[in-house]
Amino acid sequence: MVELVTVDGVSEAAFLKKLQDRAGAVNEEVTRTVEGILRDVRENGDEAVRRYTLQFDGKLPPAPEVSREEINDALTNADPAFIDAMLNAIEHITAFHTRQKQQSFIDPQPSGVLLGSRIRGLHRVGIYVPGGTAAYPSSVLMNAIPAKIAGVGEIVMATPPLKDGRANPDILAAAALCGVDRVFLLGGAQAVAALAYGTGTVPRVDKIVGPGNIFVATAKKLLFGQVDIDMIAGPSEILILADDTANPAYLAADLMSQAEHDRLASAILITTSRRIAEETVRELERQSETLSRKEIIRESLANYGAVFLCQSTDQAVDLANRLAPEHLEVMLENPTAYIGRLDNAGSVFLGQYSPEPLGDYFAGPNHVLPTSGTARFFSPLSVDDFVKKSSFICYTREALLEASGDIVTLAEKEGLTAHANSITIRRER
Repeated sequence: MVELVTVDGVSEAAFLKKLQDRAGAVNEEVTRTVEGILRDVRENGDEAVRRYTLQFDGKLPPAPEVSREEINDALTNADPAFIDAMLNAIEHITAFHTRQKQQSFIDPQPSGVLLGSRIRGLHRVGIYVPGGTAAYPSSVLMNAIPAKIAGVGEIVMATPPLKDGRANPDILAAAALCGVDRVFLLGGAQAVAALAYGTGTVPRVDKIVGPGNIFVATAKKLLFGQVDIDMIAGPSEILILADDTANPAYLAADLMSQAEHDRLASAILITTSRRIAEETVRELERQSETLSRKEIIRESLANYGAVFLCQSTDQAVDLANRLAPEHLEVMLENPTAYIGRLDNAGSVFLGQYSPEPLGDYFAGPNHVLPTSGTARFFSPLSVDDFVKKSSFICYTREALLEASGDIVTLAEKEGLTAHANSITIRRER
């Protein structure tokens, strides 16, 4: 089911290359299809969106925008236990993200110079939420809550209609609880295009966030620059560091919690214990038998899963940093001792009782995370992703004259004489 590899600098190379190839693969056919959809929506607006909705979703919704009454009804009619669970999650997510909020500042200096930074929320943000067989209300929470805290003026959500043309009620209930302003029944690349360009019905947004299939991800990638995006999300990943103190049953369960997402998902165990490695493989076989998505799990583990056997914890930590996973669980004795050494990971889960689904739904940190090794340079979605910053400068004449010599020297060194003139003219008049 899953490959067991002894890490020696050579044996693991083929598997690592397979992961890199998966991350770097570009589906040219998908790209061509998405380019055509984007061009069509840009030129034909709502008419193009309706055609693609009918083509890909099978049925047009009663109206492209969900009414406020329907959103409120979804909340009223939802399972009370589901609403209570979301409210508890919202409390934790809000508390965590509130601590990320930055304040504008003014730095007055003795010379009379004023420097500062103005921070404010984006005007309008679009959230894409899958709404078919893979409907994730938790994605509404993780995207909308930091946007609200950042002070975004308007949150517009796009989610595909169900087979009957209506909205997924669980998605609507989450939108109601999070204060989403408008909801449109649009899916796929056409929804991303509508949000980026604007149509007669769908307003143009400044940024698009949220997960989606390869068509959604490709559309976001192609539209970056026309509109800002959160990140290019790839298949889900989990990497677990474990020593002889870990519980193989927990390890197997957590590996499969990500393998069930997608046949392209990657689930990797790195351990210093052959016993743990072998018992975890047996647990994967045993536990997967009872799971509803066992075929997806087994294919994912066979293609992109591995158990790496390392000679030391230092070697294991170095390999984890090299892989830079989306989710990193630390099932080592005294796991908090490794926080300062784990540099490349989207989110780190410490100890036997901090499984990855805790972060997906409830703990508070965001579950929108960098994938495919991009945790080397990308960060989790945060309040910062929904703000823009402007610096400001206000000098007195005296302060400018004092700095003028240095400014002119630097400008002339770069051959920018008009820059220098902008300064010198103020010394003369």
